[in-house]
Amino acid sequence: MSDTDFDAIVVGSGCAGAVAAYVLARAGKSVLVVERGNFAGAKNMTGGRIYSHALKEVFPNFEEEAPLERRITHERMVLMDARAATTIDFTSDELAAEGRDSYSVLRAPFDQWLASKAEEAGAEYICGIAVEELIKDGSGKVVGVRAGEDEITAQAVVLAEGANPLLAEKCLGNPRPKPSQMAVGIKQVFELAPSQIEDRFLCPEGQGAAMLFVGDCTHGNVGGGFLYTNKESISLGLVATIETAARGSNPHSICRMLEDFKRHPAVAPIIRGAKLAEHSGHMVPEGGFDMVPEYVFDGCVIAGETAGLCMNMGYQVRGMDFAVASGRMAAEAVIEAIDRGDTGKEGLASYRTRMEGSFVIGDLKTFRRWPHTMEGWDSLFKDYPSLAKELMNELFVVNGAPQAPLMKRMMPVLKKRGLIKLALEMRGACKAL
Repeated sequence: MSDTDFDAIVVGSGCAGAVAAYVLARAGKSVLVVERGNFAGAKNMTGGRIYSHALKEVFPNFEEEAPLERRITHERMVLMDARAATTIDFTSDELAAEGRDSYSVLRAPFDQWLASKAEEAGAEYICGIAVEELIKDGSGKVVGVRAGEDEITAQAVVLAEGANPLLAEKCLGNPRPKPSQMAVGIKQVFELAPSQIEDRFLCPEGQGAAMLFVGDCTHGNVGGGFLYTNKESISLGLVATIETAARGSNPHSICRMLEDFKRHPAVAPIIRGAKLAEHSGHMVPEGGFDMVPEYVFDGCVIAGETAGLCMNMGYQVRGMDFAVASGRMAAEAVIEAIDRGDTGKEGLASYRTRMEGSFVIGDLKTFRRWPHTMEGWDSLFKDYPSLAKELMNELFVVNGAPQAPLMKRMMPVLKKRGLIKLALEMRGACKAL
């Protein structure tokens, strides 16, 4: 019988923390969740979408009760220059197939639902208090937390404090992420009638679309735009690296970028007549596998964005499914360790084994070169949107003059950029992807 206050303490109630608390409590462990927001989800901005596969591992019938917005059945990618946009629009039955599907979510209600599931399973919650320190014993093992005036002990701690890993840096010695590895996201939610959303995105009733933008949305800087349709609103925003946002030579703040983005001809008609209902900002890990820190310690494991588990591929953004899966695996490792009576680093090592055998670390490893490729590929953000516009103009513009064969019209546009240069850039991108 343990003489600690709880079997486990979970710091943070985002996707990773709430799922970890739920799995621990369901296994009969006493669990305390300490959430610094006034309620779960109070400090989270909408990431946009969650892929269902990870959630099904924990909640097989989540579709019946989770506060989901729309099933995403339309994928759109947009190359945007100052006055034009080239869009790829894709839809298929496979996007809606069970286990392959994804949903737009609003994080405040979604996180509150996850927290309610953890509480129903038996987890206890303290909200509105920040954990200031991880308590360690004489050997350096984490044995609890200090929050306000209280010191609370546990056999193990699951650290899921979010994208700004203050405790991981201060108490566990993990390095601070580099500015190029972190991004600042800014998002606004616009209220719009369901029928208008479906008409503007050509979606069947109840279904939705996801759009990712690159190019002029960030004025040619590394980063991109996003748009997700909800039941009665649209989530619209930008992500730019902190390095870009802080650079003195960059004349555009991310707030200025967002206002210009909203006025772009490809965006303005979508939000025409919509009412602004929410504005928020959040940090986002963008460094991929190479920013994943140590995540197993004596008495403590790290999950979710605190472990850098996020991946922006340009055509696909992953984070919530990584968080859900890592929270589940962290809890499973803690349960095993408590049952064996060893919550030291070796006792919790099965968390690393689980993670390395899963899609989480597997996918991050597979695409580890992409963040570096994207950082050094200026033309993707500055020139490719204009290149796409010029090619599309040659394809579609008719002015009454005799037309040359299509390839003779296209080749000058490509040669102007350098065919070898374009080929090498595309080869590098394909190798990274």
